Amino acid sequence: MRAIFALIGVLVLAHAAAAASAAPSTCATYDDRPLETGRLPPVLPELSGLAASRQHAGIYWAHNDSGHALEVYAIRGDGTLVATFAIHEAVASDLEDIAVGPCTPTDPRVCLYLADTGDNLRSRSRVQILRVVEPATLHSGPLIADTFSFTYPDGAHDAEALLVDPRTAEIYVVTKSIASLGTVYRIDRPGIARQGKAVRGASLSTPGGFDAFVTGASVHPSGTRILLRTYLGVWEYRRPGARGIADVLEASPTAIPGALQPQGEAITYTADGTSYVVGSEGAATSLFRIRCRQLDGQPARE
Repeated sequence: MRAIFALIGVLVLAHAAAAASAAPSTCATYDDRPLETGRLPPVLPELSGLAASRQHAGIYWAHNDSGHALEVYAIRGDGTLVATFAIHEAVASDLEDIAVGPCTPTDPRVCLYLADTGDNLRSRSRVQILRVVEPATLHSGPLIADTFSFTYPDGAHDAEALLVDPRTAEIYVVTKSIASLGTVYRIDRPGIARQGKAVRGASLSTPGGFDAFVTGASVHPSGTRILLRTYLGVWEYRRPGARGIADVLEASPTAIPGALQPQGEAITYTADGTSYVVGSEGAATSLFRIRCRQLDGQPARE
């Protein structure tokens, strides 16, 4: 038995070492000319969330805003629809964002998280997070959701940005504010009662000028950077050596290039962390990729 535990320990350490050696590179500057890569398929007339798959190269997970079937779609960067997954065992009111991350702090599986946190009228008594295991194969079919609801400690909020830490599986949402980049809430996972707890964190603002109405977010695969998207622009928080999302959001955000879109609500880093992709509501609207210009002190490779 001791030999088995020793072997498990060696495998865990080897996995951690491999993960560290494969840590994604970060970008110093981005190209200010967004590259149009394709158009959204007809099943996504109101794209609201986008997240790069960690298991399937070149695949992005996407979903619609409220008023559509509770489904997630696997698409390519050119907008090609690859598979459709209906989510069972859940009911959602207003899905606003999607993120990819560990299923739990101790579970090596990868999960898709969906934020049913839209609340334009600030009238919902509870909002919720849906979680499904990321499909191992891209064959259309059902996914069984695990859900938990939560309430805010200071009244209802509209939130359209979801963050999941790639190392700790901590969950955060960022509210949609008319006056700033919003407020961060950490969503503590529930116990037996299936009721989560939202813990208020930092209030976010721009270092100069003004921007507001955060509509989407993404955590860099390294866990040391965060993207926030608004209707007007894109902001990146950078914190080398950060231990978690809260550390990253203590940094001052940097304005980075975006793309002119009718109602931009989706953003995600690419799986390798060297680019990011943005999308918008609207039938057959374009997907754009913003590429890295300067990578770790060296020109970015195409």
